[in-house]
Amino acid sequence: MSLYSLIRPLLFSMDAEKAHDVSLRSLRAVHGTPLHSLLSVNVPDDPVEFWGLPFRHRVGLAAGLDKNADYLDALGALGFAFIEVGTVTPRPQPGNAKPRIFRLKQAEAIINRMGFNNKGVDHLVEQVKQSHYDGIIGINIGKNFDTPVEKANDDYLIGLRKVYAHADYVTVNISSPNTQGLRSLQYGEALDSLLATLKAEQRTLAASHQKNVPLLLKIAPDLSQDEVVQIADALVRNQIDGVIATNTTLSRVGVEQLPHGNETGGLSGKPVQQKSTEVLRWLKAELKGQMPIIGVGGIHDAQSAAEKRAAGADLLQIYTGFIYQGASLIRTAAIAAR
Repeated sequence: MSLYSLIRPLLFSMDAEKAHDVSLRSLRAVHGTPLHSLLSVNVPDDPVEFWGLPFRHRVGLAAGLDKNADYLDALGALGFAFIEVGTVTPRPQPGNAKPRIFRLKQAEAIINRMGFNNKGVDHLVEQVKQSHYDGIIGINIGKNFDTPVEKANDDYLIGLRKVYAHADYVTVNISSPNTQGLRSLQYGEALDSLLATLKAEQRTLAASHQKNVPLLLKIAPDLSQDEVVQIADALVRNQIDGVIATNTTLSRVGVEQLPHGNETGGLSGKPVQQKSTEVLRWLKAELKGQMPIIGVGGIHDAQSAAEKRAAGADLLQIYTGFIYQGASLIRTAAIAAR
């Protein structure tokens, strides 16, 4: 029995957001001590390379757990090959009103409506600069809630410019359901405009920094096959480097009758697995290997990790499964993804 399995009942007796904060602060407090080694796992090396970056194995932490990069070293020491921090916005913002995280324990799921709460991009950059984590660091950027959607490009440009020198890759988050209007950027002219603007800026920054930082797009699971085809076409035309499939879902199929099942927000965990993997499969078929895909959504055991790989994921990210199972899932998923 792992140490985390003993601690989890206490954490799950708390309010979900309080437990989140307590867990991360505690992890940082014991980082570098023998106690931390009881929480981490030994993951067999399975070296792979994407975008010229060396990944020790294929499993990383999805964005959202460490929004400000405040816990990068402590989380990194658990065994992740890569960690994506954020989502971060140009200016600090408090996010939506509490309570805003809800556990659906029977479904091993979480509903959140955090709303990009973060300390702002300048704080995150300072934390990354001070970090000693030697894995791959992705930085996930978004827009402030009060920036009109028609001016979203400006916020993403600010984010890209500020994080570029400090990221191994940058993810553009236009798929969170918790910022009004954000998902409209996934379609048509708005998507093309955003991707073209950011690609042009990436080229400028690559020249000035003498460093090419890959640009990835994170998309929603609540897309039709035709919409996925259109997004894939936009990614290829704008020479975007990679795609992450997927974010949380607005669907409540299968959880409607559970406590908290009808709370507003994005649903993650086991219930999103099938839809997320379907979107991934559509992407893979359309992209035909033209860019790497990171698969995330509902990974909770070896089978679900293997299914993501079989559907076309080159790398995997975990989040909700990690909350329910602890670091043991890193090892389980990494072995299944070999």
